[in-house]
Amino acid sequence: MKALIIDDERLARNELRRLLENFPKIEVIGEAANADEALNLIDELSPDLLFLDIQMPGKNGFQLLEAIEGKVPEVIFTTAYDEYALKAFEFNALDYLMKPVDMQRLAEAIQRVEEEQIHEVERKEGIKLLGEADQVFVKDGEKCWFVKLGKVRLFESMGNYVRLHFDDQKPMILKSLNSLEERLDPKIYFRANRKHIINLAWIDKIEPWFSGGLLVTLKTTEKGTATEKIEISRRQAIKFKDLMSL
Repeated sequence: MKALIIDDERLARNELRRLLENFPKIEVIGEAANADEALNLIDELSPDLLFLDIQMPGKNGFQLLEAIEGKVPEVIFTTAYDEYALKAFEFNALDYLMKPVDMQRLAEAIQRVEEEQIHEVERKEGIKLLGEADQVFVKDGEKCWFVKLGKVRLFESMGNYVRLHFDDQKPMILKSLNSLEERLDPKIYFRANRKHIINLAWIDKIEPWFSGGLLVTLKTTEKGTATEKIEISRRQAIKFKDLMSL
């Protein structure tokens, strides 16, 4: 399992790396001293696990997790402050280790990581990816739809909900964008940024955008619904170009 250590204290990073040498299944592939460095490394190295400090200059550990585009790695918080424990588990952290990190507590955390990895493999093996020909049942309030996914041009995150855009309808379902992304065929549906997944078949126009990103214009629907313009972030633009190029 590939791990990234994120902590603004160099001594803390060195000590944690030393302790992790006792766990051969954990490969430390990089270190970051702040959230900006971490975001670049996460995008470049695709770690499976983050050992994440909370209090850091600039973005804190929670803000870092909120800024990650796409699938968030597993997280073990390492911090000198116990008052953030409840909030940490709101972010689905596997564990919360107090500094200085105790070897026994670290071993317990690593055990949770390994168990979670097994569960993740079993869960993915049981999941059927949904493509454009699949039909799904959608209920929002008193209204219901049975819609082919190929008609859904855009999925938009709205907090704990996702808004589906098809025809002139925009119902919401109680699901996170990350969990939905795991169910969708990546050859058809692309994570454009933190808030949007687009149906590649609905792209009408692509143009360069700020900071190395792209701006995608989606096709107008048969019912004449106004076209949506979605920004593909700089990080995701690199993946998009790789995916769509010869």
